[in-house]
Amino acid sequence: MSAALVTVLLCIGYLVFTIDKKQENFPVPVVLLLIGIGLSYIPYFTDVEVTETLIYDVFLPGLLFVSAYRFSTEALRKNAGIIGLLSTVGLGLAIVLVGLAVYWIGGWFFSISLAGALVIAAILAPTDPASVVSVLKKSSPDKSIADIVDGESMINDGTSVVLFSFLSVLYLEAKPLDVQFILREVIYVSAGGVILGIAVGWLLSKAVHITHHRDYQVMLSIVLAYGAFQLAESFGFSGVLATVSAGIMLSWEFSHTNKEDHYRESLGGFWGVVEPSLLSLLFLLIGIEATEHLALGNWILALLILFASIAIRFFIVGGTFKLLAGGKRGAIWKKSLLISWSGIRGSMSVFLLLQLGVMAKGGTADELISLGFSVVILSLIIQSLGIYPLSKLLGSK
Repeated sequence: MSAALVTVLLCIGYLVFTIDKKQENFPVPVVLLLIGIGLSYIPYFTDVEVTETLIYDVFLPGLLFVSAYRFSTEALRKNAGIIGLLSTVGLGLAIVLVGLAVYWIGGWFFSISLAGALVIAAILAPTDPASVVSVLKKSSPDKSIADIVDGESMINDGTSVVLFSFLSVLYLEAKPLDVQFILREVIYVSAGGVILGIAVGWLLSKAVHITHHRDYQVMLSIVLAYGAFQLAESFGFSGVLATVSAGIMLSWEFSHTNKEDHYRESLGGFWGVVEPSLLSLLFLLIGIEATEHLALGNWILALLILFASIAIRFFIVGGTFKLLAGGKRGAIWKKSLLISWSGIRGSMSVFLLLQLGVMAKGGTADELISLGFSVVILSLIIQSLGIYPLSKLLGSK
């Protein structure tokens, strides 16, 4: 991308963020996405190429670090059980059940293998809280819902990438499914990423104390966000989980120092500008890229898959709550419905779709990629726009 193009997209993002101050009925990412779709029909933007490397190596580390660094360690402690189960066991169960649903429903429309259906399910498994967390914090009377949605998203991004890598090989190379091997690799990649992230986060959190100059503290945070990611990837670990763990570790270390406000103010000023800038570019680019892959014949199937995945997620979330906490059935299912609806597909799903296109090479996965993009676009629009009225409705009863 040229510098001129980036400047134009940032200007659009600035205008959208400035105009949409309330961010309730029309969350900013949705507006950016729709504008991006419109821009794709303007000749100046037709040559824009969005690659999986651009999303994975440039956008995701920064956005993941901001979410992790700002995430309350106290909220993580309180909701560790539900976040941990939903982003691991719950995610694996969701992929299996959504895969079976895609295989059954998709069979009505076109020929799809079970392996292909599982790949689509893995692509749709990660959630993106960018569109809804700020809305949930304003509109939902239960503040733990936003914490669960945010915390789950940070961890399930890493888990879904690992599972996708195995399922896509199974689909493209017709290899037999070795469940034990996959479980071992998932544990290795995930645990390695977490351990490395905690170690790097702890080390650099100590280095911050060496200087009181804010600019250098910001420099260290950039090194932490992108360095932990790339270091983990070089060892074959999950870069996503490494960056998330490093951000949470840094936040935890700061909360145990008497200069917490000083350090958070130093980093907050910089990352408070970086986050909306990255979001503006990312969702505008997603809109521009998605248009190339959308097909008119996919919308009914995509809509059915979207609502099937929400329903499956609803029962998994509700069952997990019941298993961990018990409580009143009505309260549990209300909370589960809101968390399920908040499981919006976004940037990570787009990365996985582009990655599948690179892996397929011969166009064998074009139908799956087109279907996946359709589901992601519908999810971003329908679920994002519905989260505010739904949270108000459930909170009023």
